[in-house]
Amino acid sequence: MTTKAHSRLSRRALLKLIGGAVIGYRVGWAEEEFPMKNADIAPGKSGESLSDRADSVTLFLCGDVMTGRGIDQVLPHPSHPRIHEPFLQSAQGYVELAETVNGSIKRPVDFAYIWGDALKEFTLKKPDVRIINFETAVTRSDDYWRGKGINYRMHPDNIPCITAAAIDCCTLANNHVLDWGYSGLDETLDTLRTAKIQTTGAGANLNEAQAPAIMPLTGDARVVVFSFGAQSSGIPVAWAATKSREGINLLPDLSTRTLRNIAALVQKYKKPHDIVVASLHWGGNWGYAIPAEHVRFAHGLIEAAGIDIVHGHSSHHVKGIEVFKGKPILYGCGDFLNDYEGIGGYESFRDDLTLMYFVTMDPTRGQLLRLEMTAMQIRRFRVNYASTADARWLAAVLSREGDRFGTEVKHEDTHYSSLTWS
Repeated sequence: MTTKAHSRLSRRALLKLIGGAVIGYRVGWAEEEFPMKNADIAPGKSGESLSDRADSVTLFLCGDVMTGRGIDQVLPHPSHPRIHEPFLQSAQGYVELAETVNGSIKRPVDFAYIWGDALKEFTLKKPDVRIINFETAVTRSDDYWRGKGINYRMHPDNIPCITAAAIDCCTLANNHVLDWGYSGLDETLDTLRTAKIQTTGAGANLNEAQAPAIMPLTGDARVVVFSFGAQSSGIPVAWAATKSREGINLLPDLSTRTLRNIAALVQKYKKPHDIVVASLHWGGNWGYAIPAEHVRFAHGLIEAAGIDIVHGHSSHHVKGIEVFKGKPILYGCGDFLNDYEGIGGYESFRDDLTLMYFVTMDPTRGQLLRLEMTAMQIRRFRVNYASTADARWLAAVLSREGDRFGTEVKHEDTHYSSLTWS
């Protein structure tokens, strides 16, 4: 954020890390610009949904959910394990790597197993809408995309592992949904549709791929989700949907012209009291740096296109957070669930640590009321509460990476429900 942008705040946005493994974030805005009363934003009683009040909507967001390959192998209906990678020819190899470092996984696991402690957090936080970036093909197809190198696939009969967490929306404009060809994409869309899970970002043509997922809430509030992919995340250009060809919603670039096109698309759907999410698969897998063009594009989505939440993913680890004009930008949410245990080379990034993002918005003004996160750790293909030490490490990283955006994380040893607004 520029110095001029910083001047809009009377103090730095203070994000608090609370209660050991639980990260609670509260943003202190200048009252003259975003007037709020403590009574309007104080936490509810333990177990009460924040959005029981008509003036707030809570969304669960996370990074990439990659239930193919190794994770698929431990579920009740594994695909054929053959894969087409330079170093491993069997998906079972990823199971063996994970078991080598973290112990055996009793197979088959039940469908809810992979969500682990996340299910407790859903019960506690009660989000109105649950959104994931679903990064795998769900198919029996053997027609893998040749030359790509990595091909993720989950058997369609394992789709209850997604419904077990009551996921409402899967964003699909990413670099793995077409790993098993167009027939694989067709089956992925059919399987999710049959499971009554909304999708966005892929379809039979460009119009379908661009169309948002729309989730009505109480009253006239809705959550509207658009899914976009960028070539910088490794998406093949050939995967782009066209007027006459199926595929994904691939952005040609991050230019002003692209922003104008997105603005026109959003205008077609956005109504008063809608919370509009732009879910973006962009950037490389490793590294905390956020390119200037990503910052410009995220700001443009908010200023010019009417987006209320920018939900970024592709990085295998969490990245910095910005609150721009009262709206959250999550530049990189990290992998929420993957089969990378035992794979070396990037240990310093701690890609085993991840976050559950609970974003509470005011649907009347489209402003952020609260951003809370829970620190989790991937272990034995399951999402578990992170330790206090790991939660503090995440807080330090997010403070360091958020410094350029005026965001800071503090750790407090107290349950979030006992805190007041900073």
